[in-house]
Amino acid sequence: MRKTVISLVLLASCVTLLAQGQRHPRRNLPFVTDTPMVHDPVMAYEDSTYYLFATGMGIQKMTSKDRKSWTVHAEPVMSVIPKWTHDSVPGFRNHVWAPDIIQWHGRWWLAYSCSTFGKNGSAIGLLSCRSLAQGLWNDEGCIVTSREQRDNWNAIDPNFVIDDDDNPWLVWGSFWDGIQLVRLDTTMHIGVSQQPRTIARRYNLSNKHVKASLPINPNPPKNPTSDYAGPNAIEAPFIFKHDGWYYLFVSWDYCCQGSKSNYRVAVGRSKTVEGPYLDSKGIDMCYGGGNLFLEGDKKAYEAAGHCAVYRFDGQDIFICHGYSIAHQGASILIQHPITWTSDGWPTLESKK
Repeated sequence: MRKTVISLVLLASCVTLLAQGQRHPRRNLPFVTDTPMVHDPVMAYEDSTYYLFATGMGIQKMTSKDRKSWTVHAEPVMSVIPKWTHDSVPGFRNHVWAPDIIQWHGRWWLAYSCSTFGKNGSAIGLLSCRSLAQGLWNDEGCIVTSREQRDNWNAIDPNFVIDDDDNPWLVWGSFWDGIQLVRLDTTMHIGVSQQPRTIARRYNLSNKHVKASLPINPNPPKNPTSDYAGPNAIEAPFIFKHDGWYYLFVSWDYCCQGSKSNYRVAVGRSKTVEGPYLDSKGIDMCYGGGNLFLEGDKKAYEAAGHCAVYRFDGQDIFICHGYSIAHQGASILIQHPITWTSDGWPTLESKK
């Protein structure tokens, strides 16, 4: 859930979508910064250039040669918002949330979230292109929708993962019953026979398969940002493969409140993409498990979350947004190298 953040500059015509939609006016020219203000950042690398995509009007876009100095582009990824998004999500206009991007089978695939704050009437859309430099994206329609009073999950915060057999999967979710996972077909859509299932939540269901004495991570009793979502404060999944393990990173607690945010990142792992994802104590993330990985240090950042993990130039890199104390709670890009313990758990090096 990410809505109250005001995105930076953007907007113009750069992209051709194969759908009828709404066009945005041209605004600011590009500018360069070493302190990108972003929300829900993801990255890609092509032809010596890093691309950063984030929540914003039509999806915010930046580029860099070194991941230090970033050019903020005036044009969004989506200069046209497909008409189907407005039909599927009442109240949605052009503030597109939490994209994810992956290169697979010669194409770039970009998923994005359409929603309204604190409700689970949402949709995850799909774009594709051959080259990020050209920026000519095709509208591939909808991957999945959620409906209020029909689904006990929320179709936002998508993340692609490719398994060891080269099969694509999608993981997503925010509040309600938590993090969902489903296998995709070769068009990056959900097959007729596939059904999503929950792989992580904040609480123990205490059913007959789980000991009631298992510890759980403290979960805030009330959601301060929504009357609908409930207290299951988990969202923004990202799965990263390393050394035979799939690592599931999630964000706990609450974003989007500036200096009052208490976002933090937790992680568990599994030998298969389908899970179960266990923490270092062997507790299933589906029943409240997870190792705390990152939280606000109260010096530079009040809180931090909605992460992604990549391998760039032989180094594993963790990125997320953090609510900066120096910038009065503005959401700033954080980057850290990851190292791995002898028993295979990720840890963070100093900021890069």
